[in-house]
Amino acid sequence: MSSIDLQEFGRQLFQDVLAEADSAGRFVEDVFFEMFCAYLIEAGEVDTGDRADYRGPRGSGIRVDGYGGDPLEAEGTLSLIVLEFDQSDEPGRLTNTEMEAAFRRVTNFVHKALDAAWRDSLEETDPGFGLADLVATRWPDIRRIRMFLLTNRVLSERVDGRPADRFDGKAITYSVWDVVRLHRFAVAGRGKEDIEIDLEGEFGAALPLLPAHLPSDEYAAYLAVVPGPLLAEIYDRWGARLLEQNVRVFLQARSNVNRGIRRTLEQDPSMFLAYNNGITGTAQEVTTRAEDGQLSLTRMKNFQIVNGGQTTASIHAALRSKVDLSHVFVQMKLSIVDSDRAEEIVPKISEYANSQNRVNAADFFANHPFHVRMEEFSRRLYAPSPDGEFRETRWFYERARGQYQDARGLLTPSQRRRFDLEHPRSQLFTKTDLAKFDNVWRGQPHVVSLGAQKNFAQFAAYIGGAWERNQNEFNEGWFRHAVAKAIVFRSTEKLVSAQSWYEGGYRANIVAYAIAKLGHDVAALDRVVDFEVIWRRQALSDVMAEALTGVAEEVHEVLVDPPTGISNVTEWAKKQACWSRVQSIESDCASILLPELITKAEDRDAARGARRDQRVLNGIAVQKAVVEAGPAFWRELLQWGEENGSLSPKEAGVLTVATRMPAKIPTEGQSKVAFEVAQRLWQDGFPKALE
Repeated sequence: MSSIDLQEFGRQLFQDVLAEADSAGRFVEDVFFEMFCAYLIEAGEVDTGDRADYRGPRGSGIRVDGYGGDPLEAEGTLSLIVLEFDQSDEPGRLTNTEMEAAFRRVTNFVHKALDAAWRDSLEETDPGFGLADLVATRWPDIRRIRMFLLTNRVLSERVDGRPADRFDGKAITYSVWDVVRLHRFAVAGRGKEDIEIDLEGEFGAALPLLPAHLPSDEYAAYLAVVPGPLLAEIYDRWGARLLEQNVRVFLQARSNVNRGIRRTLEQDPSMFLAYNNGITGTAQEVTTRAEDGQLSLTRMKNFQIVNGGQTTASIHAALRSKVDLSHVFVQMKLSIVDSDRAEEIVPKISEYANSQNRVNAADFFANHPFHVRMEEFSRRLYAPSPDGEFRETRWFYERARGQYQDARGLLTPSQRRRFDLEHPRSQLFTKTDLAKFDNVWRGQPHVVSLGAQKNFAQFAAYIGGAWERNQNEFNEGWFRHAVAKAIVFRSTEKLVSAQSWYEGGYRANIVAYAIAKLGHDVAALDRVVDFEVIWRRQALSDVMAEALTGVAEEVHEVLVDPPTGISNVTEWAKKQACWSRVQSIESDCASILLPELITKAEDRDAARGARRDQRVLNGIAVQKAVVEAGPAFWRELLQWGEENGSLSPKEAGVLTVATRMPAKIPTEGQSKVAFEVAQRLWQDGFPKALE
């Protein structure tokens, strides 16, 4: 990327932060923290980004801006975040001296957090108190500390933080994400630190390999048997960063430690290789050595586990529990994928490797048909013009990172201006946004409060199951309602920020709980919010705004008053007990909405009509795919199916009709059968897929 691209990226980031802060009445550093952490989460650096802004008195040298969630849920890793946000159009360079000072302030915070007298001197409503209490409470279980410096400036020398250190016997690592690194990740997914695994130098063991490719093959592959202690130690060093992103999301939808795997490790470790399917991994580069006819692996760069994450996490948990792993071995298939093709190939390896698991969340990737359908709706449907405006706009659904920016980047300046008018940035939403908007209405504010990735994992499991039961539920009506939920969520954010009782902090939790509570109380009235009206207005009614404002203040009082034993408001918001207490609030805010609500019967009638329309659209799409495949494709499929005994007489007859195109066009019913047969035979080994 050119320096112009970097400058434009930095300028756009700065303008986005200012625009959001101005429109929502928020502090710019709060917005910067939220936007930057979204990238950090996607990169796998942290599971969540929780704001906890504390700055000590002038001259104290203490500061922290946030953290990466409860260390107990991150295998004993405490992630702390500090910001250096330059509020100028052309941010300068960040010197090494400034970098050192920033990390020193965070270290000082940790030191003070362990001082009971210092903690007692803080106000309990101070976000710094909650974080300090979390650090002190979890200190015996914290095994490592990761400190992140996030800045929109450019680090003067291309160094990644500073050398690792130790604090009270715990390892500390430092990482700097400046605008250059953020730009590199945003445009190409390459901002992450390289994972350099030196098997000989760091772990004292080269790994015997068996080549599984020919010199003429397009890529290299190897088979290996990995000692259990070595796999556990590698995971102990790099943690969840070893897991390809889709695997991380999948594991967050269920327990990382499998009881069956754990039982084998403890009771029958020598049979682990026989009982377990092993792991599938990829690496960007490897270093091998051949001696006396034996090939050995000595180094790996950017090793990623794309299948077998639960196996790895279970072995690591056993290591920490002092289980003897000396007789445990794990088979590994290792594919070498260079960086230029990693974005294309690694997700495919992950998808195909995980497809045998039959778990809804496992293949809920960007190319899942649910996301593809939502993207299609977002590119096709215009939102009604709000009152007083004439231009129609679209809500841009980004099912894969960077789609919005890529679409703009291909245009001329005049075309880009038109694109921005038609697709305003304020109407951009991502997969994790959609999960947040939907889950609050399904009574999951505590899950939303867990952070983007864990919330998305829950959403993926729910949508994946619902899609398998009846994909017609996800139609244009569902999309319009999803946009209406986005309008409610983002409008509530602005409403909360404008209230006199709001003193900053916990806004995300207040918004999630306020909407969930309103939805809960509306359901108790045996009514439903009319999302079609919100879609048509592209705004909340005054009555809806009043109801949300009132309930937001009520839930705020519950959130900032956690029960005895819990001092951290953000962690309190993640608990089912918090949601139970909010549900029990006696509130009349929903009752003022009664004139605007609809009955459940009216809602069911509308949904039934939308499903019917979607069935028609699905039938048209299938018939179109069958025709576009052409008669030659169907002749090959028919011949292959008959040779392998894979076709019933009815299926053979339908495929015969398809071979006669264009003289005879298959009906909608015949097309559905032909499409399903093509999908099944492809899975059985037919070499061509029907798109």
